[in-house]
Amino acid sequence: MDTTDPDIWFDDEGVSSHVHNFERVFAPELLPAQRGERLGELDALVAQIKNAGEGKPYDCVIGVSGGVDSTYLTLQAVRLGLRPLIVHFDSGWNSELAVGNIHNLVTALDLDLYTHVVDWREMKDLQLSFFKASVANADIPTDHAFGWVAYQQARKYGIKYILSGGNAATESVLPEAWGYNASDARHLRAIQARFGTVKLKTYPVMGIFMRYIWYPLVRGIKTVRPLDFMPYVYTDAKKDIVENVGWRDYGGKHYESVFTRYFQGYYLPHKFGFDKRLAHYSSLILSGQLTRDEALELMASTNYPEDLRRQDHDFIAKKLGITVEDLEEIESRPPVSYTAYPNHDKLWKRIRRLGAPFFGLARRLGVLR
Repeated sequence: MDTTDPDIWFDDEGVSSHVHNFERVFAPELLPAQRGERLGELDALVAQIKNAGEGKPYDCVIGVSGGVDSTYLTLQAVRLGLRPLIVHFDSGWNSELAVGNIHNLVTALDLDLYTHVVDWREMKDLQLSFFKASVANADIPTDHAFGWVAYQQARKYGIKYILSGGNAATESVLPEAWGYNASDARHLRAIQARFGTVKLKTYPVMGIFMRYIWYPLVRGIKTVRPLDFMPYVYTDAKKDIVENVGWRDYGGKHYESVFTRYFQGYYLPHKFGFDKRLAHYSSLILSGQLTRDEALELMASTNYPEDLRRQDHDFIAKKLGITVEDLEEIESRPPVSYTAYPNHDKLWKRIRRLGAPFFGLARRLGVLR
């Protein structure tokens, strides 16, 4: 990591704040998990999930994008004897390879798949609004809706557990300044109201109350991260899903979406100077899966060739219904902080601060993870 994260600091020995944060927050649980010392906890969690799902067609929900984390999680869930319902939010940006990988996954494991297809007219307008807003996290329109799909299907079938592919082994480093909370419905609505041309009548908007209070606390739907309880080595996981579910590599983390590939591979580095490979490789270094020299060597190369970038650039402009010149003009506008638009950031931080004892108890009881 470097000073493209404006909040980073280094101690007298040149060790970054991200390392200190990792050692304080993640290492106490991650390192034992990587040594296989938390498998007993995983077995206990699996038993709870099976018990809660007894007599139901499924005992958990897994949101799948076609990427490594969610694909490997699904494979492991089946090996553990779980009966997941696979859900997917089709934002209109899936690559053909992602569609094929999801198909191969559910076919190989004989799983049911529910896909929520967004109204493209609304999605297109919302996506263009986030470009026009010039905020760093232009991928919020997709990320925001994924959680809604998982909760809706969990509610429909009375499922009490959502399994998340989030994990500390590959995602412990992610600067807050590089984006903004995709869950903030007020922020999403404000940007659409400012720049949009259509009303969001069917697009799934879910606010703080529903996401953090109603579903997890009132309805008792728990979100858990099984990958944090087992040894998780990224390269080994890739090999496993290639061999066992016919998964094919995209060439970059989160490149299963054409939009996300362009967003992370070009838009963020070009407009904001944020290269998410720094965070990804740093996470792998901290979890012992990559050396710093290997990471620097990877950073010296590219996983987003110029011909593919230009192809994606033209495709995105056409799909959004604007010219390539219009897209380039929008991208040339100065970056704007998310704070320039209404948001619930202060409210959520206040809730977290004042409710810290409550949230701690909820986590210990398994209501929140």
